[in-house]
Amino acid sequence: MPITPATATHNSSNGTADAILLELVDENGVTIGTAEKLAAHQPPGQLHRAFSVFLFDERGRLLLQQRALGKYHSPGVWSNTCCGHPYPGEAPFAAAARRTFEELGVSPSLLAEAGTVRYNHPDPDSGLVEQEYNHLFVGLVQAPLRPDAAEVGDTAYVTPAELAERHAKDTFSAWFMTVLDAARPAVRELTGPSAGW
Repeated sequence: MPITPATATHNSSNGTADAILLELVDENGVTIGTAEKLAAHQPPGQLHRAFSVFLFDERGRLLLQQRALGKYHSPGVWSNTCCGHPYPGEAPFAAAARRTFEELGVSPSLLAEAGTVRYNHPDPDSGLVEQEYNHLFVGLVQAPLRPDAAEVGDTAYVTPAELAERHAKDTFSAWFMTVLDAARPAVRELTGPSAGW
């Protein structure tokens, strides 16, 4: 993992896990404090900074990720390529690139900002709440994936038609359609009209 001032404070050298802190924000995305990760997701939820990544192959297919069964939040559901939370003080772009590599073992060949979206999505299965100010990123992946099994259960590249078919029969994360719809203008610009997004 690249070491930056933000990640250095979260990189334990003795193997013990520090409490993971999230950046709390106001409705305009301005940082107002921090909270422990699980506490921020307890009902009614605390508004915090997050990111969502949408990577595409050279054919314009979206890379989906199925979250590992061992994850505490939304295990086993399908979602976008990568999502997560920047460490306090870590730029969302840096966090998106870091987590994409940590989860999927690949660095995007292109990664671009695609706006932000604010949402409140309770997860009925876990009882947790996603109150997020989410930074969106789109990009390209051209290298073979090397997923971390602790994070990723499965992956799939899908066309818009294949996504619609899969979305009708499989379980997706509560936030998936919200972040995809918000990112669509940037997705269309990246993939071109023939891809159909």
